Amino acid sequence: FAAEGPVFCSGHDLKELSSEDDVKHHSQVFEVCAEVMTLIQKLPVPVIAKVNGLATAAGCQLVASCDIAVASEKSQFATPGVNIGLFCSTPAVALGRSLPRKVALKMLFTGEPLSAQEALMHGLVSEVVPEDRLEEETMKISHKICESSKSILALGKATFYRQMTQDLDTAYKMTTQVMVDNLTLRDGQEGIEAFIQKRKPVWSH
Repeated sequence: FAAEGPVFCSGHDLKELSSEDDVKHHSQVFEVCAEVMTLIQKLPVPVIAKVNGLATAAGCQLVASCDIAVASEKSQFATPGVNIGLFCSTPAVALGRSLPRKVALKMLFTGEPLSAQEALMHGLVSEVVPEDRLEEETMKISHKICESSKSILALGKATFYRQMTQDLDTAYKMTTQVMVDNLTLRDGQEGIEAFIQKRKPVWSH
């Protein structure tokens, strides 16, 4: 995900949330947003946010929902809904799963932004780079990911998000089975054989 201009994403259009529209319309707006955020994690490929500017409210939620986020040094992240009487409860779902609780709650209670470096320090973004290197660094990560097997990446991503919701013992039991299943995949065997034979793997995709 990327954007043009000084704002990565400012979240919902508040005109859509005025009292002129009914509760059904408001519900639909937030349901569609939640669907988009959860679909990102259900996609079988990694999703990268390339952030160059301000990401607020649902825009900050979007960054937190992506698998990887690369931000320019000028980027900022905020959930300022509290300041206009609309607490960022849905963005809090993604923020609370990406940031330490006290950092997320400070953002949610004050609406004050995190700088790019603060976002990196607390785990909201993966990397911070100068603006003139943002495209290059984002594509570098993308190209590195594309060197791997698509089926293995899909398995790994789905497993990662599944195990995050489980207790430690259940997570290890489930991921142990996944690794066994991984070895039965064509690309699982191809990767190991290529490593042993000191050659580049030829993936099935």
